[in-house]
Amino acid sequence: MLTYFIIIFVVALALAPLSHFLPSKRQRKVAGMREYAAVHGMFVEFRALPDVGGVPLSASVSGGQVIYYGRRFPNKRAGPIESGTWVHAPEGWRSLGNRLPVPAQLQALSVDISVAAVDQFSCGIYWTEASGEEGVEQIRQVLEGWCEQLIR
Repeated sequence: MLTYFIIIFVVALALAPLSHFLPSKRQRKVAGMREYAAVHGMFVEFRALPDVGGVPLSASVSGGQVIYYGRRFPNKRAGPIESGTWVHAPEGWRSLGNRLPVPAQLQALSVDISVAAVDQFSCGIYWTEASGEEGVEQIRQVLEGWCEQLIR
């Protein structure tokens, strides 16, 4: 009987490091959100957070756990698109740098969004992926409307 116990203990000890390769619940959730975004026409990438001019952001954003969900513009568009950055400050959305008006679509966001940006290639948001697929769907709808407005 002691022999079986020792064999089971040794096998368990040998297999224990393999458990580190299994994704955690949070990792599975994030992978699902990113897959949902990709299937629905968005791209997801790590980007350096733009300079927010001293506006206080949440601790999780300041700690570097930020990711960019964006929507690319089509190659054919009416004209050039002016780059801009907007930060979600405690008093609401505000423009940084060029002082562009805040896009109306950003007001509709209820998920924890920190920064929104537009450049010549895409429009998108920086966030901490705190919401589930419902949050990604809301972002998709906002980015789709914003993209349509910008390429007209």
